[in-house]
Amino acid sequence: MDTNVNLEAALGVLALMGSCALLLIILCVAVHALFTRKWPRLKFMLFAALGCVAIYLGLMFVFSLMSGEKVLARGEEKHFCEIDCHLAYAVTDVLKTRSVGASQNQATARGIFYVVTVRTRFDEQTISSGRGDAPLTPNSRVLSVRDAQGRSYGPSPEAMQALELSQSGGTPIQTPLRPGETYTTTFVFDLPEAVESPMLLIREGGAATHFIIGHENSPLHRKVLFRLDEAQKQVASVRGLSRRISWQVKNVAAAVLRRLKGYDH
Repeated sequence: MDTNVNLEAALGVLALMGSCALLLIILCVAVHALFTRKWPRLKFMLFAALGCVAIYLGLMFVFSLMSGEKVLARGEEKHFCEIDCHLAYAVTDVLKTRSVGASQNQATARGIFYVVTVRTRFDEQTISSGRGDAPLTPNSRVLSVRDAQGRSYGPSPEAMQALELSQSGGTPIQTPLRPGETYTTTFVFDLPEAVESPMLLIREGGAATHFIIGHENSPLHRKVLFRLDEAQKQVASVRGLSRRISWQVKNVAAAVLRRLKGYDH
């Protein structure tokens, strides 16, 4: 299973909350020591606070360095842990076009539009035993496309508005859903025509996630991405295979002709 964390999400959240609570207690004791002029205690508390921060940041970087980048193909799912269940996301379709929307509200690309359909699925196999069938509202999601040069592109505001006006954008990606339910959402990215290896990143948008151990939003943590040019890669692969077969057929034919000429002599 490909997820947005490499440490159990509940443990990561508890580690952050516990570290913040411990740091708050240490700072309160340090402030009390300052006002009561107990300098040895103040010094000890400040060192304890620095030690707490250093250990936490050290663990965060260890889990980031242990992570690995993964690129998912069409239909493969990336799971987001919502503490007591998982939401799974997959790219189900990619269309390249010059314009989107109805004629009266049409948006035209500066380069080329990548129209990406994303499926959201509430994985009923991952819910905790006491959760029940209550609906879940997904956490905030941020989508961007990255190319081979490391440049990042967000959804095109004009194209997304055109989709909304033409009512062809699907279901909003933060719509609540129950276990087993799915829906699709369409996003449009205006990419350069010569873009190389575009990859879609879906990540959480919460600021606190940047400080959770093992979360892909944490510093240096590698990402789970979605390949968008899969169809083009497959076409190129087929064309390459066709050229190799053609070349081999020509070689075999030439060899047969040479053998036949040898028999004539």
